[in-house]
Amino acid sequence: MTTVGTERGTRRRRVTGVAGMLLAAVLVAGTASGCTTSDGPRDDGRGSPSESPTGPGGRNGPPLLAVKIDNAPAARPHTGLDTADVVYAEQVEGGTSRLIALYATELPETVGPVRSARESDLELLRQFDRPLLAFSGAQSKLMPLIDQAPLEAVTPGSEPGAYTRGAGRPAPHNLYLRPRNLTDDPPGEAALTTGFRFGRPPADGEPENELTVRFPAARFTFTWSGDRDRWLVSMDGAPALTTDGERLAPATVVVQYVTVRPSGFGDFLGNNTPYTETVGSGKATVLRDGRAYEGNWDRPAAEDGTSFTTGSGERLNFARGQVWVVYAKAP
Repeated sequence: MTTVGTERGTRRRRVTGVAGMLLAAVLVAGTASGCTTSDGPRDDGRGSPSESPTGPGGRNGPPLLAVKIDNAPAARPHTGLDTADVVYAEQVEGGTSRLIALYATELPETVGPVRSARESDLELLRQFDRPLLAFSGAQSKLMPLIDQAPLEAVTPGSEPGAYTRGAGRPAPHNLYLRPRNLTDDPPGEAALTTGFRFGRPPADGEPENELTVRFPAARFTFTWSGDRDRWLVSMDGAPALTTDGERLAPATVVVQYVTVRPSGFGDFLGNNTPYTETVGSGKATVLRDGRAYEGNWDRPAAEDGTSFTTGSGERLNFARGQVWVVYAKAP
């Protein structure tokens, strides 16, 4: 077992008038694994911007949907998280964690619980062509930055018909998004201009059964299941399940070592909001097929996806299926 510490076209047709209604969202600020094969030689074309079939401003059709997901213990189990194409895990106030789920190839009936946005989400989402960002609200001084970002904000204030409160949980852990109240169809995998490439693994790699990534007040553990050909997710020592009782189980897990620095924002308790820098370069560990591959990541500009290579410069392909990216603080 390995442990990693943090020290180491047609647009959507229903959402309108977002800029004029963003301030209403401030009031709410308080309030797949798909069936795939992991060893196929296919390449989905989502490499560097020059290799990608689409880029920012270069595609028509429905936009990518990004949903900010609550990850406090009271918010679990999650709904619709297993349907996401990509799940990002980031550190927030007090050393806890929050998730961003991306939906391009399938839209679940319900996703959540939904929580508030952070400044670093805007940099992360710059690589996509005006995605929808569904979130519960944000601090008032962050809202102008969201308004200026190349995305479409979807909040309970702007699209009340797209959200519902679930029974059995107290607020704020009971807000859910109904994606099909926003858009009829998913955009397809071409909308995932992440830079990820899928195909056969490199020749090297060390056998790995389990890896744990620690934040100051949260931890993620990924355990290899040969029977399922997937990495079983645990959070804070407990199995991560869906509301249907299924285990969250991505095909590929990326531990991406990044700069995590203080931002200009904080919570009402006085905790600073960490800013996760996703543009730049650094080290990464990629888990796939029961093995760990040490490599490098590179994202030259916010408009670019993130490429992954081995130490020798070989392209580091992912296994087909859901991808989790955990942003760990670089040494």
